[in-house]
Amino acid sequence: MDFQLLFSTFQAQPAHARWPQQRQLHECLRHGIRSGTLAGGMRLPASRTLAAELGVARNSVLYAYEQLATEGFIVATRRGSVVATLAGRLVAGAAPAQPVAVARTVLSRRAQNMPLLPGAETAAAFAPGVPALADFPVLRWRRMLERAWATLTPAQLNYADPAGDPALREAIAGHLRVARGALVDASQVFITDGTQSSLDLCARAFADAGDKVWMENPGYQGAVAAFRAAQLKAVGIVVDDEGMAPVASDWLRQRPRLIYTTPSHHYPVGSVMSLARRLALIEGARQAGALVIEDDYDSEFRHDGPPLACMQGLAPDAPVVYLGTFSKTLFPGLRIGFMVVPAALAPALALLLDRAAPRGRTAEQRALAEFIVSGQFALHLRRMRRLYRQRRDALVAALAQHLGDVASVHGGTAGMHLALRLHDGAADDVALSARLMARHGIMAPALSLHAVGLRAQPWRGFLLGYAQVPVEAMEPLVKKLANVVRGGA
Repeated sequence: MDFQLLFSTFQAQPAHARWPQQRQLHECLRHGIRSGTLAGGMRLPASRTLAAELGVARNSVLYAYEQLATEGFIVATRRGSVVATLAGRLVAGAAPAQPVAVARTVLSRRAQNMPLLPGAETAAAFAPGVPALADFPVLRWRRMLERAWATLTPAQLNYADPAGDPALREAIAGHLRVARGALVDASQVFITDGTQSSLDLCARAFADAGDKVWMENPGYQGAVAAFRAAQLKAVGIVVDDEGMAPVASDWLRQRPRLIYTTPSHHYPVGSVMSLARRLALIEGARQAGALVIEDDYDSEFRHDGPPLACMQGLAPDAPVVYLGTFSKTLFPGLRIGFMVVPAALAPALALLLDRAAPRGRTAEQRALAEFIVSGQFALHLRRMRRLYRQRRDALVAALAQHLGDVASVHGGTAGMHLALRLHDGAADDVALSARLMARHGIMAPALSLHAVGLRAQPWRGFLLGYAQVPVEAMEPLVKKLANVVRGGA
């Protein structure tokens, strides 16, 4: 073996030119062994001999041999240093080996069922769930955040109470008692990273694999994904103008452990659950030993009357877990939501979180507590209600003018979105939605994708968020929407 040629060739490569000599020799010999140039079982020259042949210091050779022995590339024997026989040697320049066949997927069932989170496309027109970010009082929020950071002690930089900052829990409880008619104490409030985090916690804490969870049909696919990931069985229950409409046979044959509902503004259709239906659902859940999960994601924004009282407050012992989020009322990047659990469940949930969920973000939570207690949160909500009502009215008017003969509007009485249902029940709303995004940058999710189970024919149409769309932009955007729906470009 011509080691001098091997070494000089390696040194000549630009990538190796500035390396120390001992590293050059080590990498050269290792490359030779890995590529098969130095075959397994081959005896390497003695350190003095190789140093003389290459014109390098003996210490450089000793360093290289020691490193190679440590890495398992050579073995020290009585005959000297011998190249180890390597199984599955990587031959430089050879075609990469074909990947070994693996299982059907590298992801667990839980991972496969994780919902797609909103991405950059949420900046597109009509993206649902996006508030008017340009109208958020950033400077006021920044001052509160700075004050919160200024008051933190070194100890408070450690992991915080997994249930959330006490000041924020108390502030949320106070707001819910006044604004949503909730029957709640701060000990029942638990801070989460948002609604999806709350749903995941509900699925893990309140049900076991194989249990049934009732879902509105059509319904929120993020909830479907969370429950399926926890190996719960999602059962679709038809929604009508009064909300989720279970029948007697559902209670007998599909007895639920959890019941997920959006009663104050159904997602995606927008219907409001009647009081009679709410009370019946609470009573049915009590008799079945089930928990109702009330997702109150955007009901702070009611346009035709005051906000409705939440289901959680309809009875002192209501078996209701109430979910809320500040992603819609403030801004999504805050990543703070909350859940209110029945008082009897609060100690057990607190113990679970203490074991499994160390938390932080104390400064953000304290700033939010000040934002609520100072009255700025209520003021911001009032401003956004006026703004969203104006934008809702502009969207409804434009839809009536340009699509009134082929579609109908549903769910515009509250929230930040409405549903546009096409009269043609066979229309391919998925293809139309993709065309709108590709050609016009309009994000209008297809309603048919929100079907849960096979209990009803899927709605065909679009989910249209209007909170982030200026009034003057509504008609031009609706014209583009109408053009695509009618078969144009």
